[in-house]
Amino acid sequence: MPIPRSATLIAVVTSLVLVGVAQGSVAQQSADPIQQLRRQAGQARAALEKATQQLGAQQGALAKSEAKLRDTLKALAVADASLNRIRGPLARLAGSAYESGGTGGDMSVFTDGDPDDALRSAALLDHIATAQDYLIHQAADLREQQSALASTAAALQEGNTLAQTKIQQQLTVLRQESARLTQQLTQLLVKTGGDAGLAAACDPALVAPARKFPNGLIPAAYLCPLPEKGMKLRADAALAFYKLNAAYRKRFGNDMCLTYSYRSLAEQQHIYAATPALAAVPGRSNHGLGTAIDVCDGVQNQGSPQFNWLLANSRQYQWFHPAWAYVNPFEPWHWEFMGEKTLPGADPVH
Repeated sequence: MPIPRSATLIAVVTSLVLVGVAQGSVAQQSADPIQQLRRQAGQARAALEKATQQLGAQQGALAKSEAKLRDTLKALAVADASLNRIRGPLARLAGSAYESGGTGGDMSVFTDGDPDDALRSAALLDHIATAQDYLIHQAADLREQQSALASTAAALQEGNTLAQTKIQQQLTVLRQESARLTQQLTQLLVKTGGDAGLAAACDPALVAPARKFPNGLIPAAYLCPLPEKGMKLRADAALAFYKLNAAYRKRFGNDMCLTYSYRSLAEQQHIYAATPALAAVPGRSNHGLGTAIDVCDGVQNQGSPQFNWLLANSRQYQWFHPAWAYVNPFEPWHWEFMGEKTLPGADPVH
């Protein structure tokens, strides 16, 4: 029945609020505040989406019930109209039979006049009485059914209205909680800025869908921005780079300079056409996977303090300088994310 279902739905939504959101605010107190806040905001959004879907299902069920009720009441109205149309002719037949000498239950019809006429009159009256009795009972049944349906409709409407009101209240709570967490996250991002802010906005869940796209054809929505304007990497490579860049900035006082990061297939084709000896075949570059960078501003010079620091420290942040880049061809500026070093589909050139 719709009403118990509504009560169950309210209980589910309440659980989402009390468990889905509140749990996120107390779990893993020692976790990174940014990561914890992002998790809470995600839980609030998920709870809001689920509650909204359930509300839609409840409204759909109510619409079906009301449509069925309307069809039933319409059918009853048609039956009542048919009954009213029959009552007139039956009444006239009964009146004519009575005027012709029949008296319903009066047995004198067997002694006065032609016996056959008396029998026919008696049979006619009996038939009329039976039909009238049947129609009266049918009308009574129809009215009883109609009354019951009307009561059910009223209870259904009242129950669903109450349920929807309560669900809307819960949705309001969820929306407010989601907005509060989003605002809090935004303020924290503005406050922290730099690599911490970028890390908070870079969702690790983007890695899996990004892997599904061909080399050089990863949509921007599946990549994470780097401090260098216009530069992007796949989420796992970007998160590792943020940490590497923070350590680099602490040592040298500025962000690492980049000339290339993720490179689209069109960009790779352009570079390959200009310098085929220094570029991978389009579709086979680590840059097209979003897992390679080309550095600049001194970092690209082998033997410089920046290069030596990067060579000594990059691996602890999951970045490395490939062996081929020393000889074939010599590319001291090219560095790769360790998470992709064994993947097929990339040439040993940038």
